[in-house]
Amino acid sequence: MSVTLTPMGPATLSQDEVKRVKALGCLHCKGTDLFNCRVITKNGKITADKMQRIVDAANKFGNGEVCMTTRLTMEIQQVPFHKIDDMRAFLAEAGLETGGTGKKVRPVVSCKGTTCQYGLLDSYALSEEIHERFFKGYSAVTLPHKFKIAVGGCPNNCVKPNLNDVGIIGQRVPDFDPYKCHGCRRCLCEKACPIHVPKIVDGKMYADPELCNHCGRCVGKCPFHARDNSTYGFRVYIGGRWGKQIAQGKPLEKIFTSQDEVLDIVEKCILLFRDQGIAGERFSDTINRIGFENVQAQLLSNDLLDRKAEIIAD
Repeated sequence: MSVTLTPMGPATLSQDEVKRVKALGCLHCKGTDLFNCRVITKNGKITADKMQRIVDAANKFGNGEVCMTTRLTMEIQQVPFHKIDDMRAFLAEAGLETGGTGKKVRPVVSCKGTTCQYGLLDSYALSEEIHERFFKGYSAVTLPHKFKIAVGGCPNNCVKPNLNDVGIIGQRVPDFDPYKCHGCRRCLCEKACPIHVPKIVDGKMYADPELCNHCGRCVGKCPFHARDNSTYGFRVYIGGRWGKQIAQGKPLEKIFTSQDEVLDIVEKCILLFRDQGIAGERFSDTINRIGFENVQAQLLSNDLLDRKAEIIAD
């Protein structure tokens, strides 16, 4: 079934009506009484039964088409305004909801690091925890602007974590035992590194810590066991964004080894934005205005969490 966009005239829907359903995740197709309605997934994952309900809703209430957004929500196309409430009730019967708009924490995106050969963390588990704790848990908290979070399983950055307000990237930090290094003329660690960071310097392997992205691909490659051990962790980037103004997120100086600590950092970012951001500015603007070092110091302390109730209530 196909629906042609039909102009309805400027007075067909009031701005209050358009604004009300936009807050529910339904975006107006200009010049019509039709809306594209975003159905929330858990970071792109959804059961086959729930997917079937979305398909049924698209056929029953929309034009039979569904598209996936950049935030991994499923968008039912061209739903007439008068059918939106019925469509949402139909989806709710299967435990589905629309949303993902407004000055709030947006749906979390994640790569497939849990199952990918290069994955260094359980990206599904971490992103689902973020979904529950911050997308759902902070759903009633208004922020100065939208706030996007992404989880990447490794430095390949497939879901662009460093171009989100907060991005988390899996790390594997290699250890090095110089006493076991033979300074091989053909260093297998260098050969294994996709960006060729390890080099033989003065008869020993050397990897510049400023260049190493901690992908872990060199671990275990030395035949003399000089690089057998490593530490898994999380690198957190803050202040990234794409769109009309692009900003590369900056990494916090610490590589975290505790998932709970990372979750606390995400929460402190949201609280700081709520507390110190100015209406209409993105998190990257807030960071630039008050200074990265200032923001980092606050994120590495517990003051924001101690003031959580006050910040949210303010």
